[in-house]
Amino acid sequence: MNVGATTDVLVVGAGLAGLFLALRLAPRRCTVLSPTVLGQAAASAWAQGGLAAALDPADSPEQHAADTIAAGAGLVDPQVALLIAREGPAAVAALANLGVPFDRTQTERFALSLEAAHSQARVARVAGDLAGRAIMETLVTAVRRATHIQVLEGVRAVALAQTEGRVTGVMTRSTEGESLISAAETVMATGGAGGLYRITTNPKEARGAALAQAFNAGAVIADPEFVQFHPTALDVAADPAPLATESLRGEGSRLINADGTAFMSRYHPQGDLAPRDVVARAIHAERRAGRGAFLDCRASIGADFPTRFPTVFSACQRAGLDPREQPIPVAPAAHYHMGGIATDSWGRSTVTGLSACGECASTGAHGANRLASNSLLEAVVFAGRIADRLRDAPLSHRPIERVDAPPLLAAETLQQLRERMSTDCGVIRDATGLARLDAWLGEQGARLGWPSAFVAARLIATAAAHRRESRGGHYRSDFPALGPVAQRRFLRRSAEGDIEFVPTTGMTHTS
Repeated sequence: MNVGATTDVLVVGAGLAGLFLALRLAPRRCTVLSPTVLGQAAASAWAQGGLAAALDPADSPEQHAADTIAAGAGLVDPQVALLIAREGPAAVAALANLGVPFDRTQTERFALSLEAAHSQARVARVAGDLAGRAIMETLVTAVRRATHIQVLEGVRAVALAQTEGRVTGVMTRSTEGESLISAAETVMATGGAGGLYRITTNPKEARGAALAQAFNAGAVIADPEFVQFHPTALDVAADPAPLATESLRGEGSRLINADGTAFMSRYHPQGDLAPRDVVARAIHAERRAGRGAFLDCRASIGADFPTRFPTVFSACQRAGLDPREQPIPVAPAAHYHMGGIATDSWGRSTVTGLSACGECASTGAHGANRLASNSLLEAVVFAGRIADRLRDAPLSHRPIERVDAPPLLAAETLQQLRERMSTDCGVIRDATGLARLDAWLGEQGARLGWPSAFVAARLIATAAAHRRESRGGHYRSDFPALGPVAQRRFLRRSAEGDIEFVPTTGMTHTS
């Protein structure tokens, strides 16, 4: 197969991380791969809460970092937490300078909201729950105007190309067939893995492709067992499930069961503002007990719902609900993947020529449980750091020697995979379910030639079986307590092509 194009920096993915990175690379030319029309189906556009940063004089980066570390259940890298917290105000300012219309107070300061597990109101938002959409619209406009960026729409990366162990580009698929793109540096910014689950707030196409491609290329994968389930997706049989932002509970909305009883105080001292994993398990428990779970916004938001939270209100209206007059049925949904491609503090993976940022990366910022609205912050900060590293760096091209492209996956088999992941590797896990899932993944994956979704799912399931404790987003009913040591887990592909655990990433390049 001939090489179809050559670029210095290839950005795989067109969400917040990918587009911000591309803009910050100027004047260095780069190419962005967008699997759809630019701006469509990007999970970043669905983010409702906003971007967390210590913008209030009463707040500080140190306190933001402390909240991040507390939420991460012992696995957050303190240096990374402080890094993103310190760069948070500049990240918000950078987006505002691009034209993002963050909400302002009467004195023109950023209007900040409180979200779960934050000790201060520090979430910069847009029109209540439109932050993700507004940010993406602003970035798409800027990217289309930028002369240094080439955007290839309707093009999806399916495998990493290599030469002597170095990543040298990607194989792509589009309606025109397969092609190779050569790149001196490839940056994965493809989002997460929520589409591996039956109920998810992510685009269904977000199935851990970057995870699988990087693993197949020999990169170390960190903490894939930690999947965050957002507690309050709308339980209205939509796929993907609409999200009821945590800001609703920050504004005083309450979780109740079918008889109107508020239940969160029985599960955690912080009640409705407990960490996400606690709230998700509480809702899961209420639903399994037959009591149901609903978000009651009638007193806290009431008649102001259409103007204060237009995205959630529209989703309710489409489902035939009026949140001004009735509680919203909710259920936990796969929302964010804390695990991913292991990187250093400048976004480099363990394989030369490959970087990663955004949800597909694991920087150490989120640990076992991401703090609300830290995802957009981490994406902007690390995209900016990768751009700063590559903007003027000497880059060299190598000829592509090897590409191992995975097979396509039939829709029916994908749905079977999503059902099994939700049942056996979902909000609550145990050894029996994980063993059953591993056996099915092994049998079907081998038969099908290991499609990327099966590789990603097996990484998550294998790590979940290996972690015999409950921590953050990973809950084992057969090991419900914390283990004695808080330890990150790192996996890579063995010489035989299987999964092996390694003690560290081996990365020392942090300058």
